[in-house]
Amino acid sequence: MRQTKALRDLVRETELSPRHLIQPLFVAAGEDVREPVLSMPGVDRLSINRLVEEAGEVHAAGIPGVILFGIPQAKDEAGSGAYDPEGVVQLAVRALKEAHPELTVITDVCLCEYTDHGHCGFVRDGVVDNDITLELLAKTALSHAEAGADVVAPSDMMDGRIGHIRTQLEEEGHPNTAIIAYSAKYASAFYGPFREAADSTPGFGDRRGYQMDPANADEAVREAKLDLDEGADVIMVKPATPYLDVIRRIKDATQAPMAAYQVSGEYSALKAAGQNGWIDERAAALECLTAIRRAGADLILTYYAKEAAEWLR
Repeated sequence: MRQTKALRDLVRETELSPRHLIQPLFVAAGEDVREPVLSMPGVDRLSINRLVEEAGEVHAAGIPGVILFGIPQAKDEAGSGAYDPEGVVQLAVRALKEAHPELTVITDVCLCEYTDHGHCGFVRDGVVDNDITLELLAKTALSHAEAGADVVAPSDMMDGRIGHIRTQLEEEGHPNTAIIAYSAKYASAFYGPFREAADSTPGFGDRRGYQMDPANADEAVREAKLDLDEGADVIMVKPATPYLDVIRRIKDATQAPMAAYQVSGEYSALKAAGQNGWIDERAAALECLTAIRRAGADLILTYYAKEAAEWLR
């Protein structure tokens, strides 16, 4: 049954198609901005008008949704740009829903892109204050829902934030806004290129005090179950390829809808190796995406989404 492509296709266990992919996009202030991210070949920071164009191409390729990361004009200690009703992401959501109403718009809910210290929450005496941060995250999620976001995706890893956000959305008239929880977001070495793209490198210390220890897997299952209990609709593991075992363990333990994020470092490593002729980039990228699906992910957030969709046609 391996002798021909037709036979192999007949018995293939894992399907990978554009409908399983979500395209991350970086939205920046300004007009007619398309600024390449040097450490992520093929990825750009886009102004809203360019974002709308790019999202149209993404949707035309058969990809059902995008996730937005904002790059504000100014940052402050409280990350106020994250929950500004006229912030760059809020304006982008409105523009996308007007131009492409069938496109699923997901928003990243975190403060790291908006704080002048680069941490994912409000800092008090050199430490991220979990409880104050919950209030700011809920304000952020609510502002995204009011702008028209279909899904909010908290990526901060504060304790209790899913329940806090779910309660706020329900109380303010947005019971149908879905939540994708970054349930197992590891303190990973693979985030470097993203931090360049979003200008979100911590100004002091690191994020190990709130992101997960890469050595732990049982903890990831506990975190996912807690997020589901608090009202998450989808749970996510980030990064993806180094944590395939975690994806499988959480899927088996919960049977809940499952997402995985193939992060910037995973993408850039494949791009660099391909550009140097060390690997067949297309084959390697599709193999990695298939492995993430095989491990149990129903959705894959990947910078390869648009490119992979063309390869899969």
